[in-house]
Amino acid sequence: MTENRLKQGLAQGRRMAGFWLSLDTPAITEMAAHSGIDWLLVDMEHSPTPLSGIGDHLRAAAGAPVETLVRVPQAEPVMVKRLLDLGARSLMFPMIESAEQARQVVGWTRYPPHGIRGISATTRANNYGRDAEYLRRHVADLCVIVQVETPAAVAAIPQIAAVEGVDAVFVGPGDLAAAMGHLGNPAAPEVQALIDRAQAAIAAAGKPAGILGYGAEPARGYFDRGFGFVAIAGDNWLLARQMDALIAAVKA
Repeated sequence: MTENRLKQGLAQGRRMAGFWLSLDTPAITEMAAHSGIDWLLVDMEHSPTPLSGIGDHLRAAAGAPVETLVRVPQAEPVMVKRLLDLGARSLMFPMIESAEQARQVVGWTRYPPHGIRGISATTRANNYGRDAEYLRRHVADLCVIVQVETPAAVAAIPQIAAVEGVDAVFVGPGDLAAAMGHLGNPAAPEVQALIDRAQAAIAAAGKPAGILGYGAEPARGYFDRGFGFVAIAGDNWLLARQMDALIAAVKA
């Protein structure tokens, strides 16, 4: 039985809404964690968030009924090892194009003989050596999410999703649109049609599908189209929109 709330919710078929955090501010992480949201993602790919700050974000969300994911800046094993030792147990990997890449990233999260993760006896993940059961049970709480962000990756979804240890597949609509010649326009009909095909392929493989869908209407729309977990807003997106709306209302 996993203690990972995102894995639990997706296994139960619940709609899991998330916030995407890019401002590297633990106070915002703490605020978001107690909002009633199901999951948070701390982004390291398109944000200034450094490795040294991840522990602070995890602590800020601790105690709230929420799962905190970390998106790695790139798919490489050293960063993964260090994030896992810090206590991150849900990781998102950007730009996965093939089953071979998916097998690699899964292997980085597992100890031998099932992977190549190195062992450290005293880390935050095992409560600094106090958790004697960590090595035995840690895999149950891991959540490995791979991103598909190009047409080639979408075509490879049946093989990617079939990799043992891949828990979910996340569609990146912005990069997918750019790769299709619709830079900045993920709402283009061709892009949306491919997104639907991606969701269908992920569902056919028996895995949960995720996507970015900022705003109430887009988020509800993606849930209705079969996505199990949706990023409904980002911290910088929310702040900018609310600032602009407030100023416009006052000046009007």
